[in-house]
This record gives sequence, structure tokens and C-alpha cells, in this order.
Amino acid sequence: MKNNKVWFILAIIIIICIGIGIYFFSKNKNSNNSTYSASKTSANEETSNNTNYSNTNYNNSITNKTENNTNNNFSNTTENNVNEIKQDTPQPKEEQIASFTTKIYNKDTARQTNIELTCSSLNGVIVKNGTTFSFCNTLGPATSDKGYQEADVFDKDGNKQKGLGGGKCQVSTTLYNAVLKVPNLQIIERHEHSNKVPYVSEGKDAAVSYGSYDLKFKNNSGFDIKISASCSKNDISIILYKI
Repeated sequence: MKNNKVWFILAIIIIICIGIGIYFFSKNKNSNNSTYSASKTSANEETSNNTNYSNTNYNNSITNKTENNTNNNFSNTTENNVNEIKQDTPQPKEEQIASFTTKIYNKDTARQTNIELTCSSLNGVIVKNGTTFSFCNTLGPATSDKGYQEADVFDKDGNKQKGLGGGKCQVSTTLYNAVLKVPNLQIIERHEHSNKVPYVSEGKDAAVSYGSYDLKFKNNSGFDIKISASCSKNDISIILYKI
């Protein structure tokens, strides 16, 4: 009888221990599941956030590209419109009304340089209707700072000597003879050289010297006149255009 009681007590103790073991095992399992679930939830949230961030960046990139394309299209459209306006704007028509050419006999390098500088300064000058053109005031004095060199000139007695800008007079003479061909261009001032020049008929030359001799004419033509001046090693050409 006593032995039966002992076995009974041991059985109860074993059952209690098994129950306690099952309880703690179940509790740990639930805890692990909760941790796994929380970890999984956190991972899902992070993935979702990364996905949303990536999508946001992608959308922003698309938006920026769209804005850039819009700006580029606007810029191109504006440029095209400006070009169309420029093309549609009528340019002033030029009509040649006179020209004259003189031959260069003196091939001196310094003189040739002076002729080139003078033509360059004169080329493209516009004489407005009703105004008076002055050769000397338009070109200014011949100085070494401008690149002019000493070449043959005539003194007041008709003798040759060296002077800055020698050769300018052939350009002014060429211009003078072109002006003579246009009606209503009034010669205000013109001087002959103190000696005969080889590049034009006698009495058709126009000597210039800043502060002394000038070539002046008034434009009474009723329209503006553009002067085109060019030269080569062999000749000088002046063309007058109505604009």
C-alpha cells in the first residue's frame, strides 16, 4: 500500500514536469514566431520604403526629363520663330548706281599698304540723304599708329617727297570720279594735285591732305548711298550703291 502511494506521487510529479515543459516550449515558440513576424514586417516595410523611394526617384527623373524636353522644345521653337522673323524681315535692297576704277602704276610696298588701309576704312561707309561727306573727316589723319607708312607724295611745288599716307589720293580720286557719275551729288570741295598723276586724266584728280585739302560732296539724290571700296595690286575700285 505504501509503495502504491509512492508511485502515485512520482507519476503526478512527472505529469507536472511534462506539463511545465510543454508550457515553456509553447511560450518560446510563440515568442520566436512573434520575432520572426516583426522581422518580416520590418523587412517588408523597408522593402516597401525602398520601392516607394525608387519609384519616387524614377517619377522625379521622368518629370525632370519631361521638363527638360519641354524647355528644349520651347527653346527650339523660340529659335525657329526668331529665325523665321529674321528671314521674313526684308533686307535693304542695294542698287549699283556708279563705279570707277583706276590702275596702280607705282607698286611700292609702303604705298600699297596705305591704299589698302584707306580702302578698308572707306568701305561700307553710308552717306545719308541730305548730308555732306568729307573724305578727311571720315578717315581721319594718316598716322603710323594706324599702320600708315611713308610713300611718295607731291609737295606744293609739284616735287616728290616722302610723306605718311602716300597713295591715299588715288583712292580719293577714284571716289571722286564715281561721284561725278551720279546726278544730284554736289561737289563741295575738290583740289587738283600740284603735278600730273598717271592714274587719271588731267583735271580729274582729287588731292587730300588732312587739315589742308579735302574731298567733300553733298548727297542731294533723295536716297542714302553706300560706298564700296576695294583694291588689288593692280587697281582700285569704287562702287556706289543706292540703299
